[in-house]
Amino acid sequence: MAAIFSKEEKSAMRAAVAEKKAAQEGADAAAACDAAIAAMTGTDKDLALAFHQLVKENTSLAAKTWYGMPAYANADGKTVVAFKPGSKFKIRYASLEFQQDAKLDDGNVWPVGFALTKLDDADKKRIATILRTAVGN
Repeated sequence: MAAIFSKEEKSAMRAAVAEKKAAQEGADAAAACDAAIAAMTGTDKDLALAFHQLVKENTSLAAKTWYGMPAYANADGKTVVAFKPGSKFKIRYASLEFQQDAKLDDGNVWPVGFALTKLDDADKKRIATILRTAVGN
């Protein structure tokens, strides 16, 4: 019988439990985000660093981790967007995943996820615009 959850999914769930415990103990969420990025390698790390900088420059979101991934929360502590490294789930691209507190609603259908393989200046500008929209700026 096949496992219900993959090894990677189980790891993400364990990370979520650890994050909740750390938050209750007053751990530094931004430091955890920095550590998650520092642990990455290759393209994932380059993309995560670039995205982290874009979040800092274009929003007031607070860095944290979410299921072990770099994430950014609003003033209520709710995750608005997370960076999912491709290596975490053995997929060929990293992704940005916006959560329900992102203000991206546009009619009846709108994107909440974006695949990333590299970021040039035009891509960074596009993501900066999406981030500002997501936080209501």
